[in-house]
Amino acid sequence: MNFNDYQRAALRTANIGPERARRDRLANWALGLIGEAGEIAEDMKKHLYHEHELDHAALVKELGDVLWYLAVLAQEVGVELEEVATTNIAKLLLRYPDGFSPAHSMRRVDEGREER
Repeated sequence: MNFNDYQRAALRTANIGPERARRDRLANWALGLIGEAGEIAEDMKKHLYHEHELDHAALVKELGDVLWYLAVLAQEVGVELEEVATTNIAKLLLRYPDGFSPAHSMRRVDEGREER
């Protein structure tokens, strides 16, 4: 399955009816994305600092929830996931042409401008 196929499949369960204002959909999906990412962060905190075992199956489900919210939010603003993925990889190739390194991270150059 590619990103755009996933996005179309995810939309099957998105509540996009005309009775819901776009503003409400944007808020719901953006906050949902943050909430699901927060659940992953909580699981990581418990694993890293509280010595809990990392539950692989639960993590896969939470990552899927993040992906779902990302897919429907992107759709709402007219962006295909394939574009998100390819744009991100292009940015990373520019920023880290030889792969990540702390030195490149401190002196990264994006689109002709140096960032801090």
